[in-house]
Amino acid sequence: MPKSPVTVIGLGPMGATMAETFLKNGHPTTVWNRTAAKAAPLVERGAVLAATPADALAASELVVVSQTDYTAMYDSLGGATDALKGRALVNLSSGSPDELRRAAEWAAQHGADLLTGGVMVPPPGIGQPGSYVFYSGPEDVLDRHRAALGELGDTTFVGADHGLAMLYYQAQLYLFWSTLTSYMHAIALLGTAGVSAEEFRPFAATTVSALAGDGPMGFLRILAETIDAGIHPGGANTLRMQAVGADHVVETSREAGVDTSGPTALRDLFWRAVDAGHGADGLSSVIEAIRAPAS
Repeated sequence: MPKSPVTVIGLGPMGATMAETFLKNGHPTTVWNRTAAKAAPLVERGAVLAATPADALAASELVVVSQTDYTAMYDSLGGATDALKGRALVNLSSGSPDELRRAAEWAAQHGADLLTGGVMVPPPGIGQPGSYVFYSGPEDVLDRHRAALGELGDTTFVGADHGLAMLYYQAQLYLFWSTLTSYMHAIALLGTAGVSAEEFRPFAATTVSALAGDGPMGFLRILAETIDAGIHPGGANTLRMQAVGADHVVETSREAGVDTSGPTALRDLFWRAVDAGHGADGLSSVIEAIRAPAS
């Protein structure tokens, strides 16, 4: 059966890869970009370059937006709002949750349904095994276009609140960046003693794998259980003990002559939780300091 038409607004690395993926999967694909020249490679592959944003919106019910931010969407489509009526507007740009909620109101005012999304792979991963996208907003709109959107990656619906997709997206990014940054800090620390990154990598991999596992070191599971239960058992490994250990990481970094800002922030967070009365609790009690940030 013929594939449904799709319009892609924004042809940066992510948007261009999305448009190319739709084309490869047989969708009639219309594209529009503020710099029209970026569409040339896609036009050669069979895409139609819309002359105006209104023409781009008119070409397809499903309109995928991939731009720098939500302001770019308003700048691009603000003069073509009459053409938004009846469109499923799927914005996969980055922003803040409240910004996405306001965008949903803006779309609704012009007769469009907004699905917000967070793409959890870099451009080369679009459409590849393991790729997935968080979506939030009206689930019936996602269901109507799930086949087409599924060609970009697994469609992971997280709720009707338009801000949820971005909350998940930002949470995953923070986890990703902070994990890799701490890995780089560890490499720099060991590097002062002549240990190479490759020599350390197997040990780091063991730790990361163990954290995600079901064994006694499976702290992702352990923390999820204790935090959801609202209890933070300390036992023989209290938060105060770990805060003292964090002091030593800061001092070791200082002695080694590497940056101390990351370890210091972690150390200070631990001690703030201790000072709030959680010294005898376990590591999961740090969540209480995170939920009540310092003024």
